[in-house]
Amino acid sequence: MEINQSSNSFKPTLGLLDATMIVSGSMIGSGIFIVTAEIAQKVGGAGWITLMWVLAGVVTLIAALSYGELSGMYPKAGGQYVYLREAYNPFVAFLFGWTQFGVIQTGTIAAVAVAFAKFTAYLIPSFSENNILFQAGTVFKISAAQIVAIISIIVLTLINTRGVHRGKIIQTVFTLAKLLSLFGLIIFGFLLGAKHEIWAANWQDPWVASALNKDTGDVITSGLTGLALMGAIAVAMKGSLFSSDAWNNVTFIAGEIKNPAKNIGRSLFLGTLIVTIIYVSCNLMYLSVLPIKEIASAPNERVGVAAAANIFGPAGAIIIAVMIMISTFGCNNGLILSGARIYYTMAQDGLFFKGAGKLNAYSVPEKGLWIQCLWASLLCLSGRYGDLLALVIFGVLIFYVLTIAGIFILRKKKPEVERPYKAFGYPVLPMLYIIVALALAFLLLIFESKYTVPGLGIILLGVPLYYLAMSTTGKAKK
Repeated sequence: MEINQSSNSFKPTLGLLDATMIVSGSMIGSGIFIVTAEIAQKVGGAGWITLMWVLAGVVTLIAALSYGELSGMYPKAGGQYVYLREAYNPFVAFLFGWTQFGVIQTGTIAAVAVAFAKFTAYLIPSFSENNILFQAGTVFKISAAQIVAIISIIVLTLINTRGVHRGKIIQTVFTLAKLLSLFGLIIFGFLLGAKHEIWAANWQDPWVASALNKDTGDVITSGLTGLALMGAIAVAMKGSLFSSDAWNNVTFIAGEIKNPAKNIGRSLFLGTLIVTIIYVSCNLMYLSVLPIKEIASAPNERVGVAAAANIFGPAGAIIIAVMIMISTFGCNNGLILSGARIYYTMAQDGLFFKGAGKLNAYSVPEKGLWIQCLWASLLCLSGRYGDLLALVIFGVLIFYVLTIAGIFILRKKKPEVERPYKAFGYPVLPMLYIIVALALAFLLLIFESKYTVPGLGIILLGVPLYYLAMSTTGKAKK
């Protein structure tokens, strides 16, 4: 029986395997089955496509290894929020927490849930987004897919309110299932679907960067160079980098991990390494099964479906649909489980709804989970979750940069704090990450300004909300 009558503190029940499954499970959603199409459209060559995934993996590994030092210093619920608060101040931490709640965490939950529903419709057509259940005017529509998405969020939230033990079972089972199925897809792809002539043709001019037509795969612009190439790389790497995102979620649940000072750092390394190996291998498999032209022009950018159809025939689409259902369901469990811990710590600081800062009889922040569930469900109904995610890409990079820069600040500001684990390759690798991330953010600001500028606005909206929260807290104390 997991009930804790005192319910005044988190219970460390997650081991290294559980933490690693949260890292890799939160990272792998539906991106690996889709994103390569956009990358092919932007940079064309097989060498460039592969490089985008390798670079994303290396950058993510550097960031994860750097976070290991911070997680060892502050093994507390809230993770990245706590690191920013300690390195800077509550204001910077609040902007991160606000953006997580307003868009990043909840928007990702909504997008992943809708992806789950869309691929469920492969098996049950009545769950399709084309099945409109309610319509008001010409703008507002509620589809069966949106309802399925919301139900999946509610079910996972309910399970996680009954204790972290139940959430970890789902996370471990579904993550292991998706890892094994992805490895299976890669192996069968190379054994059954790979064709030497396709591989040879794809690698004939691997470093000629070209813009390809989304619908036909034909070359629009050949031999991209200079600023055009840099812009293409930035937009392409955006997809691979954010298919590898959410690895930091394990830091949010530090209060429930056994020996967090060491196990969080270990799980970050193991989880990101496993996903990087899978992502790079999967893309090499795509390049052995499909011509680049077909990768770029895959219907609805579903490269995974096109590859599986070549490998398994007509059953390929169903196989991928089941894989994505497993992948997205497990991914959302990790996101839902960990997200509420940020709001718990914010509420403890007086910067979020008071109820979110209390634990229930199962030692989990139940009200925070339900508040998160409500907002994520509303984002599902808005139909704008995809746009919201695009808006915060710039902000996500900035908060990663600020957090890793916090390592340098804390080494001077708080040298006396115990560091069971120190950032690998310090100061070179953390500084390299900062430079790469800032360069990518700058390029996105130039080439994707329609998303990055409004995204910056969402973050800045947190400024008046912070002072409102501080004013409310001050009045409450009086």
